[in-house]
Amino acid sequence: MKTYFRFRDLFYVLICSGILATSCSDDSLPMTDNKEIADSTESPDAWHDKIREKPYPKADNEIFINPAPFIVPQDMMTGEQLQFSLSQKEDFPDAETIVSEPKPWCMFNPHQIMNNGTWYWRFRSIVSGTPQSWSATYSFEIKDDTPKFVTPTFDTFFLNIPHTHPRLYCFLDNYLEQARKNASKHREYKALTGRANTAAGIDYTTAYPNPFDFESTEDIKLHVDMLYQAYHLTQNTKYLDKMKEILRYMRQKLPSLTDKELFATNFGSTNIAIIFIEIYDIAFNELSAEEKRDIEELLMKIARHYYKMYRGMQENRFFDNHFWQHNMRILFQSALVLFDKDAYTEECSEMLEYYYELWTARAPDAGYNRSGLWKNGVGYFTANVKTLFYMPSLFSTLTGSNFLTHPWYRNAGQALVYAWPPQSKSTSFGDGNEKASTPDRQRVAFADFLARETGDAYASWYAKQCDETLVTDVDMRLYRMISPKIYSGEELPSYSPKLLWYKDAGEVAIHSDLQHIDNNLSLAFRSSTFGSNSHAVADQNSFTLLYRGHDVFRNGGYYIGANNTPYNLLWYRHTRGHNSILVNGIGQPYSLTGYGQVLRAIDGNHIAYCLGDASKAYNGISEEKSWTDLFASAGIAQTPENGFGKTPLKKYKRHILVLYPQTMLIYDELEANEPVQWEWLLHSPTPFSIDNTRKSWKTANTEKGFYTKVSQFSDISSDISQTDQTIIPITETPDPQYPTLWHLTGTFAQSERNRILTIIQIASNTEQVPAITRQGDTFYCGDWDITAILNPQEPAELIVTNRNTPTVFSYSPGNPTIEGSTYLRRYASSSLLYDETNGKYGVTEQTDYIPASTRMAQ
Repeated sequence: MKTYFRFRDLFYVLICSGILATSCSDDSLPMTDNKEIADSTESPDAWHDKIREKPYPKADNEIFINPAPFIVPQDMMTGEQLQFSLSQKEDFPDAETIVSEPKPWCMFNPHQIMNNGTWYWRFRSIVSGTPQSWSATYSFEIKDDTPKFVTPTFDTFFLNIPHTHPRLYCFLDNYLEQARKNASKHREYKALTGRANTAAGIDYTTAYPNPFDFESTEDIKLHVDMLYQAYHLTQNTKYLDKMKEILRYMRQKLPSLTDKELFATNFGSTNIAIIFIEIYDIAFNELSAEEKRDIEELLMKIARHYYKMYRGMQENRFFDNHFWQHNMRILFQSALVLFDKDAYTEECSEMLEYYYELWTARAPDAGYNRSGLWKNGVGYFTANVKTLFYMPSLFSTLTGSNFLTHPWYRNAGQALVYAWPPQSKSTSFGDGNEKASTPDRQRVAFADFLARETGDAYASWYAKQCDETLVTDVDMRLYRMISPKIYSGEELPSYSPKLLWYKDAGEVAIHSDLQHIDNNLSLAFRSSTFGSNSHAVADQNSFTLLYRGHDVFRNGGYYIGANNTPYNLLWYRHTRGHNSILVNGIGQPYSLTGYGQVLRAIDGNHIAYCLGDASKAYNGISEEKSWTDLFASAGIAQTPENGFGKTPLKKYKRHILVLYPQTMLIYDELEANEPVQWEWLLHSPTPFSIDNTRKSWKTANTEKGFYTKVSQFSDISSDISQTDQTIIPITETPDPQYPTLWHLTGTFAQSERNRILTIIQIASNTEQVPAITRQGDTFYCGDWDITAILNPQEPAELIVTNRNTPTVFSYSPGNPTIEGSTYLRRYASSSLLYDETNGKYGVTEQTDYIPASTRMAQ
């Protein structure tokens, strides 16, 4: 992508256009009509591998972080260990080469900033202590603008781990004594002790006759955690005594616990582990030798099982939800409490090093996302919060290096605000995004953590705005009650943009008035190189639209948490359940190959704009085994009749504009290699009132006091229809927890090409939206003039101007007129916005942004 910012008054515009002079300064736009063609790099079949297939990094990889992690596919490790060699000299001279110690995993972190320029690296396996031949040499480039984030070596961390118990929360030890003195005065004291008292009052022998089944461990782990927090802070021995009582009961049941039951599910195993970890850690000095032995043996059985499984795999696996949400942290904590016990020192030290290096190489959020947004979906971000808080807190304290300076953490506070504003539903995507009407407590607690530890202004404002929710969080309550760090945050930062582009995650968020939700128009757009895998769904080039914090249009279903149900596979996850399109009734596969891209995004005071490309998203069926197994278990075939398969789609570009304060434009460019049926989709919590003659419809949210009017234009004939039924019902009989939703489809006659302009107007019930009139390809809507070329045989063009301000948007092969003069764009069909930003008018011109890839084309 090429972006140009030119702030100038009319005089400067006239000079650079050649009207008042024949030359401009060196950085000015050209004075001729010889425009370069906008970037049109051929897109790959995928940007990321679910399981790494080639070493990383290579020459065709843009580096996400300096220093980069070095990762080798698991099947390329042919011995017990791997060794890495890297240098800025291709012949690897001894004096200028870094050679790693052999390790039994597939990654290496340099733990030092890498100089700009070309680097060369290679690796070799160690077989029975004997080094094998070096691999082929790979190269890549470190650029000056690569974000820098360097972590200390593992030895720095290891040498500072305390050898006393309790140690799980040793990063709070410096504040603990003072916090204990004032604990009863803390506003969360009653909540802390209330939950602990409830746990202390349970007869576990009666309530949980099989304490090791999954449902029981889900409860018991929470109870033990409440008791742990309460005792650690208050030192009230009744909480400690209850934990010891729980331990003795579960020890009685240990002989009947088979390996099959222990490892039935990975969450079940780590639930059991964390129960024993916390009791072992907090009650260490009061446990008998036999009790310690039984706990240690159980924890090591679990730790060994998963370490053998995960080592080599997790550094190469793109994303494993359970591992990163809970399991890695708990397995790390197992090693943390046992590493200084003589019988386990060697094993646990190796495990600690593996997880430490893995976090450095692949965290947070798979390691390839600097945006601060959780690319796997806003709904499942909360499942990761405790780990995202715990691991950097521990590492930062024990190494003396701030792990929160990673770009993802630096951007996370702002992302929290824009993806889910206070007093609003979320504006983002993924499983469960539609559920809560206000931010959940884990998100707010994470904002509080960021505010305390980094002083982030967005996180501070967010936590203050959601203070009543903050005090209900349980996972980080101990941290809040012990940490003395405070923050202010009464106002949203004055520099807050209206548009935020999460470039790595592939989303855009737009808010007209974020400070005042009751006046806010919120739009989010997704077209992501991460595709629809995991908790992200098949919704490339889709959007959500909210007004006053309430849904206007968003996905048309409800997440029920089971991927193998027909409803989930055929509706909730499927493209048909989202505000995108179908091609011959077919949607996008569940795969990293079913991806989109956000190519452009521009922010102004009067117009916000973004462009998504989902041309590669309709490329076939879901072929990964995890998905084929789910389809098989649900008895569903991936056929065109069910909405799956290859399509002849060639182009699907979607331009989104928000014309502040309350109008939205969608301009779709659609092309296929043969005539196809295009189905344009929209979903609403309220019914549509359709005028099929005028191709317009309305929705009315009488409860929230607003309505929408939607007008659609195309040269291809269409039929607009709606239904309140899904292709398969969510439940056999209506369930009040799943209110009825309405689903609109604009079905267009078969064509190879189509252009669709959609204008959405939103207003309160006391307002009248402006009428839309049309003259040829120009549409007049209030103060806005919109020119959209709808003839698909002509070059695409979208031009928007305002009659009361000099604002101009231009997507066109030609040059726009700005304040009465011709402005010479540098790139044909670039996106160009002349608008006010920070009190000044200027031009921003963009061509296509090329995302960073972790996959190797070479």
